[in-house]
Amino acid sequence: MNFEFFIVKRSIRSHRGDKTGKNSLVGISYVAIALSMVIMILSVAILTGFKREIKDKLTGFGGHIQITKVDDGDSYEDDPIEMNPALVSRLKEIPGVAEVFPFASKTAIVQSGKELQGIVLKGVYPDFDWSFFAANLETGSLPLPDRPDSAQVLISRSMASLLQITTGQKLILYFVQDPPRMPRPFYVSGIYSTGLEEYDRLYVYCTIGNIRSAGGWKEDGISGYGINLADPDDMDPVAESVRGVCDLFSAETGLFLQVRTLRETAPGFFDFLSLTDTNVWVILSLMVLIAGFNMISGLLIIILDRARMIGILKALGSDNRSMSRIFLYQGLYITGKGLLIGNVAGIFLAWLQDRFSLIPLDPASYFVDAVPILLNPWHLLLLNAGTLVLTLLMMLVPAGVLARISPDKTIKFD
Repeated sequence: MNFEFFIVKRSIRSHRGDKTGKNSLVGISYVAIALSMVIMILSVAILTGFKREIKDKLTGFGGHIQITKVDDGDSYEDDPIEMNPALVSRLKEIPGVAEVFPFASKTAIVQSGKELQGIVLKGVYPDFDWSFFAANLETGSLPLPDRPDSAQVLISRSMASLLQITTGQKLILYFVQDPPRMPRPFYVSGIYSTGLEEYDRLYVYCTIGNIRSAGGWKEDGISGYGINLADPDDMDPVAESVRGVCDLFSAETGLFLQVRTLRETAPGFFDFLSLTDTNVWVILSLMVLIAGFNMISGLLIIILDRARMIGILKALGSDNRSMSRIFLYQGLYITGKGLLIGNVAGIFLAWLQDRFSLIPLDPASYFVDAVPILLNPWHLLLLNAGTLVLTLLMMLVPAGVLARISPDKTIKFD
């Protein structure tokens, strides 16, 4: 057996169950490392979960990438273009593209009793994937996909509360356009709530036939295309490929299209998420420093307690490098034990929150109704590896104290 490992093993065994003050302080090192790891795991899991929830909700309203006609202004209502199956086929061939869906949008004013509210009526094809809204549906049902001309709409809970209406009731929509058209009645089929008030108060969903009928569009008229990706992290490179396809299409047809990513259509949310990234980095840095300083203090206590043993080993021929390895191994044991306890506790607490939503949140302020959790194995691996490496580097400080311990002073101690 390796000499240094043998010394560390005997040292650990000889002090198990020891209730001295030294062992109590070393125990604090265990607790500090474990607590730091718990906080880091929860911080990263909450941030990752929060970012996933926000991005999933933003994606549900419009896809990861949107393609519309180039317009001079920034309007919610896009000029109609003709549906082009050839362009859709080209877009679907781009690696990373999971879905391409056409949509149509039109601004309107909703009247219910004496209340008026500006909205964006968004029409989708009958084969539209309603899974996002189905997951956030509170009451009623989704607009019937098998009846494109059905005058049914899906509205949000906040809009329903503002207009004081419920499912089955009539909505009168006024479309601002030239030439003006008569108000159109719609019926509320269902009420949803995503927690994104900025979007919930704005969008009302229906089938695309209603938009075409209200705007006097052609049968193949649409506002643009939404694109969902297989991996949201590939949004920027896939968007570049989409721009290349659209540029080629524009050169062939003379119809100029603009491509915007989710980050470009909702910059405020991404700026907000970037601020949370900064906060988490600050937390991680502080927790690693706390764990490292506790590790240094724990090792210094061990070294001072073992001053006589160090002197004897040096007198027997051990050099400073060998002594440093002994205490680095012991520090590695303490750090590993703390990390193990911290991982078990952190993962368990994260599972509890994810499973039972023990900590609720106000959706109006945080966009979600409970603290979201997303545990990523790679994040756990990086947290453990980073903490272990940094604490081991910080343990070089107490290891340097060993060089100053001389046998002639420590052996005659006591």
